[in-house]
Amino acid sequence: MADNREKATDQMKLWKENRGAQRADVLTTGAGVPVGDKLNIQTAGPRGPLLVQDVVFTDEMAHFDRERIPERVVHAKGAGAFGYFEVTHDITRYSKAKVFEHVGKTTPIAVRFSTVAGESGSADTFPSFIHSQKRNPQTHLKDPDMVWDFWSLRPESLHQVSFLFSDRGLPDGFRHMNGYGSHTFKLINSQGNAVYCKFHYKTDQGIKNLSVEEADRLASTDPDYSIRDLYNSIANGNFPSWTFYIQVMTFEQAERYPWNPFDLTKVWSHKDFPLIPVGRLVLNRNPVNYFTEVEQLAFDPSNMPPGIEPSPDKMLQGRLFSYPDTHRHRLGANYLQLPVNCPFRTRVANYQRDGPMCFSDNQGGAPNYYPNSFTAPDCQAHFKESKFSVSPDVGRYNSADDDNVTQVRTFFTEVLNEEERERLCQNMAGHLKGAQLFIQKRMVQCLMAVHKDYGSRVQALLDKYNAEGKKNSVHVYTRGGASALAASSKM
Repeated sequence: MADNREKATDQMKLWKENRGAQRADVLTTGAGVPVGDKLNIQTAGPRGPLLVQDVVFTDEMAHFDRERIPERVVHAKGAGAFGYFEVTHDITRYSKAKVFEHVGKTTPIAVRFSTVAGESGSADTFPSFIHSQKRNPQTHLKDPDMVWDFWSLRPESLHQVSFLFSDRGLPDGFRHMNGYGSHTFKLINSQGNAVYCKFHYKTDQGIKNLSVEEADRLASTDPDYSIRDLYNSIANGNFPSWTFYIQVMTFEQAERYPWNPFDLTKVWSHKDFPLIPVGRLVLNRNPVNYFTEVEQLAFDPSNMPPGIEPSPDKMLQGRLFSYPDTHRHRLGANYLQLPVNCPFRTRVANYQRDGPMCFSDNQGGAPNYYPNSFTAPDCQAHFKESKFSVSPDVGRYNSADDDNVTQVRTFFTEVLNEEERERLCQNMAGHLKGAQLFIQKRMVQCLMAVHKDYGSRVQALLDKYNAEGKKNSVHVYTRGGASALAASSKM
């Protein structure tokens, strides 16, 4: 009903109501010049050509042509919100980072949720991870051969692929999913002692997933379902929250751990490294403007405060450069001056100057070179990164022989129940069937290495799909030299 609509649908109505008795603002050009007529351009007579002097028109069109910035290469489709992080447990024995300074401390925070590789206009209900892969370079279509060829050739992906095709791959909106730092980081305390850590955000709303059928329905009827759900929840005062935990591993434990603790495709057992509660993240404000506060929001793992440092995690090491460099491409060299990205409490003082769209005071008349003799910004030795030893030979090391199946086997046999295992196999076979037979066979062999039942179930479903495909195939033939082609299909 028009009188009982959700907050997201009623945004324009609510915006007007919030203005109260305010009169409409004076319409202006981008330069602030008042506009007398927006609907009718200046022309030579009622049917004549328009005039270049119509700066109202040219100002509008010139800006319109430049409205879009480059889309994120990955994580293009997403939603954002704002809130705070509150420390509930003391972890200063592990980290001197001021965000964890004392129990009760709150820090403003911005969060963005996204799917991985779907375009900005893709469905956020995410019915298939295949749909998020890059398009075929010639057909510009989604290509199951490309996806499954890559995955079956890279067994490190088995854990993530199994997770994605399980129920967990279809969260019921952003509020009902956990968040993970994924990478291994390093925590440093005030005495300079270091440990490795992983970050976990556990949803306080509880895990809730969509069925494949419901996700497919929403993808066609409401492709922005997750964005809408988050916006309405916050607008209605139902603020979503997540409890923040860390796992901690000493350097000595890392040396003895059976898996590479810096491998993004592996997890740390909660039995061996239990979750340690730290705090709570609450989202209580929707963006005032999506483009300004979400599309321009720029996350960067290299923005680590003293007390948090990178580990040897190879993927993290690559992202330390790739993420900020992406922002420089998308938003410009001065993207950290944008209000949504600028340091919240720290005053920037360095020797970076100029560049396109510099809208601060550009650090005034302070020296723009270092070192100098004029009391300009100087280094503080107590902020130096922690020391660590490195003594291996430099080379290009192949990790193909690592154990890529044991943790997947644990996930399949111990984490999932029987119904969840069946849905995992159905989901995987339902998409793997689109790939060529030799790719199907190779992927099944990967699953067999995990667990015979895993591979056998997927193979049985593929046999069924492939038999149906042959039964329903279209046969094209010629008869008696006739030029016409006839097609028959067994239904």
